[in-house]
Amino acid sequence: MTQAQLQETANIPTPQEEPGVRKWWEFFTFNTDHKVIGIQYLVTSFIFYCIGGVMADLVRTELRTPEVDFVTPEVYNSLFTLHATIMIFLWIVPAGAGFANYLIPLMIGARDMAFPRLNAVAFWMIPPAGVLLIASLAVGDAPDAGWTSYPPLSLVTGQVGEAIWIISVLLLGTSSILGSINFIVTLLKMRVPSMGVHQMPLFCWAMLATSALVLLSTPVLAGALILLSFDLLAGTTFFNPTGGGDPVVYQHMFWFYSHPAVYIMILPFFGAISEIIPIHSRKPIFGYKAIAYSSLAISFLGLIVWAHHMFTSGIPGWLRMFFMITTMIIAVPTGIKIFSWLATMWGGKIALNSPMLFAIGFVGTFVIGGVSGVMLAAVPFDIHVHDTYFVVAHLHYVLFGGSVLGIFAAIYHWFPKMTGRMMNEFWGKVHFVLTIVGLNMTFLPMHKLGMMGMNRRIAQYDPKFTSLNEICTYGSYILAISTLPFLINAVWSWFYGEKAPNNPWRALTLEWMTTSPPAIENFETLPVLTTGPYDYGVKEKKVDVTQVLIAKPDEPYPTIESNV
Repeated sequence: MTQAQLQETANIPTPQEEPGVRKWWEFFTFNTDHKVIGIQYLVTSFIFYCIGGVMADLVRTELRTPEVDFVTPEVYNSLFTLHATIMIFLWIVPAGAGFANYLIPLMIGARDMAFPRLNAVAFWMIPPAGVLLIASLAVGDAPDAGWTSYPPLSLVTGQVGEAIWIISVLLLGTSSILGSINFIVTLLKMRVPSMGVHQMPLFCWAMLATSALVLLSTPVLAGALILLSFDLLAGTTFFNPTGGGDPVVYQHMFWFYSHPAVYIMILPFFGAISEIIPIHSRKPIFGYKAIAYSSLAISFLGLIVWAHHMFTSGIPGWLRMFFMITTMIIAVPTGIKIFSWLATMWGGKIALNSPMLFAIGFVGTFVIGGVSGVMLAAVPFDIHVHDTYFVVAHLHYVLFGGSVLGIFAAIYHWFPKMTGRMMNEFWGKVHFVLTIVGLNMTFLPMHKLGMMGMNRRIAQYDPKFTSLNEICTYGSYILAISTLPFLINAVWSWFYGEKAPNNPWRALTLEWMTTSPPAIENFETLPVLTTGPYDYGVKEKKVDVTQVLIAKPDEPYPTIESNV
């Protein structure tokens, strides 16, 4: 049996059903199909990405010159507050949930999520939360205390805007919790019988780790925001020092969620990259278990590093030391992933198509963000650059370079499965080049600005920073323009693109063993796993399908893991 034959019919049965046909209006309804919900998440979050991107460009336009000459300082404060909130809570986090919704049931051979109605409820909490947040601009009292919303600042700025911000984030947090419950139950209870945990695709492992992190950390943020709303609206003083409250307690509660939130935003795309690299390198993934368990390690360590954001808040020296060490340790499981991806590519037959280019870009830019993260973990350095543009540079290399490039890699990779159409490769590469150029022009000079002492969250600055700020601003314009070829490519390809075969990348995971787009019930008959998800180059199936089909209920189920 040749490898090509093995890959085309790797995990049978080969689908016979016709693709499911959904009406366009079903994507605007309370639909319980996980695939519809996944696309609802992705399209909605991309709309918010465009809105947040426009706000970022308005901020950068103001910063092109050292004077306040484009928007008022109050509007400037609202713009960067909304930009950060939208990008985190309405773009990256929901985009990860979108891919998880679409892919998890397909990857484990299930027909839907464990709780379809709960799944739909989780999505439909997002649009009103986003509209509410943006509507605060229309009422003239948008939140302007930054996405951290630290008291006492957040208690003395606009009361209405701050209350809207709290309600919106509470809704989005609740949505995340509902989604995470669904992902965990689905992954643990709904895999096809032939799939053990060590045959789960690495994206599933990543979502398991992400969901656990969401369930453990998000309620703490909710508690902080509810107490903050009491201070804001009812006159209590939990965090208000004028009444005996302690604002540092808010910082602890906020960062207990918000540092893990970085991993909530990145882990899903670690999983996506772990799928994309072996497929487009035509090699088995290097260190499957190491990558899988490193996701769990990041999830655990992510819960004990939060106070490295608070080195200047007066916390005790021993606590600084503890959080410095734990923050540096988290680089170990992250490094395991990086080296495993590089080892997977090493010697592979790499196809430099759009998903692979974005995956390689993801690895490169995330490493830059990771190195600056280790620098910020060191207490002396962190104190030196605290609240400067060095932190802004680090944050964006991690979140834009990491998460957003991961999102685009995943879209190019799974677009054929979702729509039944191929995206245009030429425009995909144009999108990639413009994104990489714009990203580095925008954020690389910010390291230098931070080292020179330019504070963040200011509309007016020392004229000696002008030239670097001009480069950043022009880079942000290129980044904005880079979205256009992607948008046009995606829309045009969806309607008129070349028809995609069921398995255009010759992949081995189960989502590629059904039609493109998948049938409404995913699989006419549930598939049988006969090879591992990354067994490229393996010439024999590991499980005899005939033995699976004739297995009696009291006999051990033939699986790859049991070696029966």
